[in-house]
Amino acid sequence: MTRLRWSVPTILALAASLLAVPPATARDDGPIKDPIPDDPAPAGMGLVLQEVAQLPKSEPTPPELVTDPRLKRHNRINYVGEIPDGSGRLFVPDLNGKLYFLDGKTKEQKVYLDVGATFAPDFFSAQGLGQGFGFTAFHPEFKKNGKFYTVHVEAGEALKTKTPDLTPQPRTAYHGVVDEWTATDPSSDTFQGTRRELLRVGFSGRIHGIQQIDFSPNARPGDADYGKLYMAVGDGGNGNVGDNGGDPQNLGVPQGKILRIDPAGNDSANGKYGIPADNPYAGQAGKVGEIYAHGMRDPHRFSWDTKGSKRMFLAHIGEHAIESIHQISPGSNLGWSEREGAFRFDKADRCFLYPLPADDIKNGYEYPLAAYDHDPPVGHSCTSDSGHAISGGYVYRGGHLPALRGKYLFTDIVDGRLLYTEERDMRRDPTGQKRAQIYQLAAYDTAGNPVTMRQLAGDNRVDLRFGMDAKGEPYLLAKANGKIWKIVGTRTFADCKTGPVRVSHATRAGDWTPVTPSKWRFENGQVVLAEAGAERPGPRRPFEYAVLQKGPAVGSSRIDAKVRLDTPVEVSNRDVIIVFGYKSDTEFYYAHLSSDNTIYPHNGIFVVNNADRLRIDGQWNGNRQAPKGAPPAIKDAAWHDVQVEHCAGTGEIAVYVDGGRKPIMTAVDTTFGSGRVGFGSFDNVGRLRDLTVTGTPAQ
Repeated sequence: MTRLRWSVPTILALAASLLAVPPATARDDGPIKDPIPDDPAPAGMGLVLQEVAQLPKSEPTPPELVTDPRLKRHNRINYVGEIPDGSGRLFVPDLNGKLYFLDGKTKEQKVYLDVGATFAPDFFSAQGLGQGFGFTAFHPEFKKNGKFYTVHVEAGEALKTKTPDLTPQPRTAYHGVVDEWTATDPSSDTFQGTRRELLRVGFSGRIHGIQQIDFSPNARPGDADYGKLYMAVGDGGNGNVGDNGGDPQNLGVPQGKILRIDPAGNDSANGKYGIPADNPYAGQAGKVGEIYAHGMRDPHRFSWDTKGSKRMFLAHIGEHAIESIHQISPGSNLGWSEREGAFRFDKADRCFLYPLPADDIKNGYEYPLAAYDHDPPVGHSCTSDSGHAISGGYVYRGGHLPALRGKYLFTDIVDGRLLYTEERDMRRDPTGQKRAQIYQLAAYDTAGNPVTMRQLAGDNRVDLRFGMDAKGEPYLLAKANGKIWKIVGTRTFADCKTGPVRVSHATRAGDWTPVTPSKWRFENGQVVLAEAGAERPGPRRPFEYAVLQKGPAVGSSRIDAKVRLDTPVEVSNRDVIIVFGYKSDTEFYYAHLSSDNTIYPHNGIFVVNNADRLRIDGQWNGNRQAPKGAPPAIKDAAWHDVQVEHCAGTGEIAVYVDGGRKPIMTAVDTTFGSGRVGFGSFDNVGRLRDLTVTGTPAQ
């Protein structure tokens, strides 16, 4: 073995080398103005929706106390599910008080139980978005034992005459109550039987009470989890400040937790239910044994994947920034109100989140598997509702919609976006840095016309939620108009017939009409824009392009080509465009393919209609601290495959790059139903080859 000789020169040289190491980059612990820069991406797919029912109009109780316009909806239906008795009947709770049963075939509706009337005059649904009759859960053996469970809110005299079973919040103003009902005849469409109260929780605030209650569909008779009732209990709306600050992290109180109980047991403090021995804190002094997981603000909806890993997922509504999906295991801690999503929450700052501390991993918080942020518009008050909230759905494992299998389906309650992420991509990351990509789905009516949930609900505030039947087939329901839709199919976005016209081998000068012929070359099978264009009078539009004259104008069309940007990569705003639907120099569509996606005119789909170009794709987000659109389409000097699909009948437009299975940009616009194809740029240079246009002849 060679022995190292530590001479004075050696020591001095080593010291010098150590001193020469540059210092570590200082951490930026300041406020984060754009927590999640990535937006949901286009899925390239849509759901086909069939309206199956509209529930009756209802009013909050007592009506004279309603001051929040968000409660004044057609009704406040909150979920749709199937009764587990093989009858095919669906159940729908309305927060305003009634439980409806719908016939499995006709969807004819009947009031099965009036929860509001049963608990009047203490029943309360007039203030708070989740107050009233919140949820129903049927025992897995309902067909035999007739048992089901409800959660509702009480105020009034109940606050004086009834006592919460677990530690209430100071200045309790509302009680969340879980009841067990036993139907004499489980097959009846009208309830008759008995009830008993299981559990009562006291809240100081009018929001974030007891949300969902449910049984795991994965548990089988004999399993430890069989017949155990899970309850999502919010923080009461004040879990981060005041007297209740820290409740979600306090294992001595039930607020801000998921609880798990055994309705058939009797070892709880009130003797009305059991505390499962395998709960993580069962039997521990000073801790609520009913707690299964904690650290939650508004645990809105939870579900279990019925195949694969069979994991439990929770959709968690954030404060002012983060909507998130988490995996829930015994003892999981989501971090609220120390954390919102994978960010540090500062109770003194009502506007911004902060980076995680360097040693955060020691806390063991359960950070989101997937998440998106609010991006409120410029000038929006950071202490007011920004109009976003997640409503969790479930991982689709049904048999009728193969394109959805393995996808966790969910919605944004307020704006009605239909979203999903792949279950296989939802993986835990203790650092909170890695999240599954979220995709946004389109929607169609049964005739194949693209629609939005805002259009179907007739309101900009949709109040949209997922539900499902016993086979895992999905439904959607909206409070805005009280309607229920069944998802009866899926469609590929911009999937329409293009043909019989086919144009290719179009690289001769005679095949094209350029704006400025001297700037173009047609050589070696390529169409080359060799000199940058210059702005021209008239509407703001691409400066230089050439229109394909070979073949006829087309309606629905598909454009396939290879393109290259010849402007040096050091130039950030380099671009080329694909023109389609061309009518005239001031009437056409174009897809802008750029290396830069940080300004409005770049990297999007646009229409020029005798006015300045207008962006029509759904990717531009100008509400961010650093606005941006779809990911840059082309960032290098290589050739890239580009595909543009345009369905004239529906107005759908999709742009794909390099054979991607999902489009990088989509739009729906019916301004131009037909026209010619073209290629060009604003003020850059580039080239095209291997062009093929297939389409229907223009009418």
